Amino acid sequence: MRTLIEKAAIVTMDENENMWPEGYVLFDEESILAVGEGSCSQEADLRIDGKGGILMPGMVNVHSHISMMPFRSMGDDCPDRLRRFLFPLELAAMTPELVYAAARYAVCELLLSGVTSVLDMYYFEDRVASACEEMGIRAWVGETVIGQETCDSKKPYGGLALCEELIRKWKGHDRIHPLVAPHATNTSSPEMLKAAYELAEKYQVPYTLHVSEMDYEMRYFEEQYGKTPVAFLQELGVLGKSTIAVHCIHTTDTDIQIFARTGTKVAHCPGSNTKAGKGICPVLDMRGAGVSVGVGTDGPSSGNTLDLFTQLKMIACFQKTKYRDRSAFPAKEIVALGTMEGARVLGAEKEIGSIEVGKRADLVLLETQSANMFPVYNPYSVIVYSANASNVDSVWVQGRQLVRGHQLVEADLTAERRRLWLEMAEFQKQAKQYQNEI
Repeated sequence: MRTLIEKAAIVTMDENENMWPEGYVLFDEESILAVGEGSCSQEADLRIDGKGGILMPGMVNVHSHISMMPFRSMGDDCPDRLRRFLFPLELAAMTPELVYAAARYAVCELLLSGVTSVLDMYYFEDRVASACEEMGIRAWVGETVIGQETCDSKKPYGGLALCEELIRKWKGHDRIHPLVAPHATNTSSPEMLKAAYELAEKYQVPYTLHVSEMDYEMRYFEEQYGKTPVAFLQELGVLGKSTIAVHCIHTTDTDIQIFARTGTKVAHCPGSNTKAGKGICPVLDMRGAGVSVGVGTDGPSSGNTLDLFTQLKMIACFQKTKYRDRSAFPAKEIVALGTMEGARVLGAEKEIGSIEVGKRADLVLLETQSANMFPVYNPYSVIVYSANASNVDSVWVQGRQLVRGHQLVEADLTAERRRLWLEMAEFQKQAKQYQNEI
């Protein structure tokens, strides 16, 4: 079926930075067939009046742990909650069924907020992949590799074998892309970080891990190796074009140059970084050095939202404040981080991230009738500074409409919430013993 969206401002995010105040996009079940200004002369089976809204590429969330949904709003102000109760509670209460139900619910939130692609790393990741496949979203999924017992592996580093199983099962799928995901620089041994990278190289899939996020991580590498985590990873030989380094809050100028030379990508998570008081990633310096940077929400326990609009505004405000420059980081460049640059981080820039003929029809239509969306002098500024998830009217992934009129088309949010709530019963019982920590 050929669908035509017309009478909308088309924010293409293509290399020529084309933006048409009143334009159209024609697409089918796979890809974009035509895009331009004014009216479209080609035939369409379905014509949609954009009503003066903003049509933009589907947004790309380059880092999350979506099945941590049961943890949202739990212990938000607790110091070192990762080790004090997140790790223990995951071990005690996370099950394949809970991971699956949480992933389905999380995808509802992602789609309703205009996110059409997400990178996820967690446990029982095959269930996450299944949930994403069923819900229609585009996803990059990786089993966590970590040096301790986990909810899906009694053996430390058992995630590496699970990673390979995941790759063999899902590699080649048109929307679900497996990857290798060691947890962090300081939670896996050098040998295991290297083995994980070699696995990613063997199957030609991305490799992602948390890097230069924690103060104690920085102290550990300085005391143990006399260098930063980034320099350590470079010496280990695990940085490169397929590597996605997450957070990177405490990177130095030398670290940034290492990223640039090796082609390493960065996932910037401003919400979780600043909520935890960890600091502000030097994104402007990274971009100036030619490093590809995308935007992530982190998990719903860390950033409390899977909404990228929130992150875009945070990037603008925090970066301008960090560099004390109101003119730094124009809105157009920030929108690029959530779309085309995010696609580049995932190695998918030829398929998604912009509205161009031949690319996948991953599209988001923002309505501009709400009070917060008027007037529209600059669509990029509206997206960054004014819009929020409630302004997402419609969403398509690969030409398949998944949101229409602010409502899910193929899923029932109330039913998904009920499913998750029922699966959370045992989780909540286990959580009670951690109340003093929370």
